[in-house]
Amino acid sequence: MKHLSGGTRPSRRAPGDWFTGTVWQDPIVEAEAPARLRALAVHFEPGARTNWHTHPLGQTLYVVSGFGRAQSQDGPIVELRPGDTLWIPPGERHWHGASPKTGMTHIAMQEALDGETVAWQEPVTDADYDP
Repeated sequence: MKHLSGGTRPSRRAPGDWFTGTVWQDPIVEAEAPARLRALAVHFEPGARTNWHTHPLGQTLYVVSGFGRAQSQDGPIVELRPGDTLWIPPGERHWHGASPKTGMTHIAMQEALDGETVAWQEPVTDADYDP
């Protein structure tokens, strides 16, 4: 058993190479092998979003607060509200983030395959984000 007390793991600014806008991440779990679970609380300021990306074993998002958006390649933009759960299948190209005027926090859960949880791609254009 491993107990991690609240407030002992600092928030970290999400890398600008993978996100547009200001995004903060709070680690929840990074399970040690053979477990594969990774989870973060991700806080997007208004207008902030991920780059396009995929997950080798899929991803589950659970919206905690605010108002957000998500989109799969060639699919419609989906609006996200508190209590919503979004499942993204393995290998599906997608992005997610806050709405243009309201921030959003979600819990992101994914499993690692050979140590990798995500394959980052190019930024989402303003035209794709807010058509």
